[in-house]
Amino acid sequence: MQIFIFTISFVILQRISELIIAKRNEKQMRKLGAYEVGASHYPFMILLHAGFFISLIVEVIVFERSISPFFGYLLFLFLLVQSLRVWCLSSLGMFWNTKIIVLPGAKTVKTGTICFFKHPNYLDRWWEIIYLPVVFQALFLFFITI
Repeated sequence: MQIFIFTISFVILQRISELIIAKRNEKQMRKLGAYEVGASHYPFMILLHAGFFISLIVEVIVFERSISPFFGYLLFLFLLVQSLRVWCLSSLGMFWNTKIIVLPGAKTVKTGTICFFKHPNYLDRWWEIIYLPVVFQALFLFFITI
């Protein structure tokens, strides 16, 4: 259970820090004339992500799920994805955001993770949504999310 508490706390704190970074980047971009697109879907995305974490916590605690026997391998993959996340944040700089922010006239970022993945943030989110239920054997959540 300690590994679960540490991992889920780490990921949730990471998400909170990403929201802070996104807000800072949004302010910086808006000062340059940027605007948001698709704002109506953003509250739904927040609700979806919060629901995922609540469901994971409830399933692991209520059903007393244990850690996967493949934890070592999965941890290695988790750390690789974390490095992808850091690379994504650093290579996109102020253009990284949780919202869709458009800056008219800005040149497209052509370095870092964007060279390999059109939406690198989605890749690490996808992995996280698969990884966390698998590593903590939250089978109900796993089958709902896939």
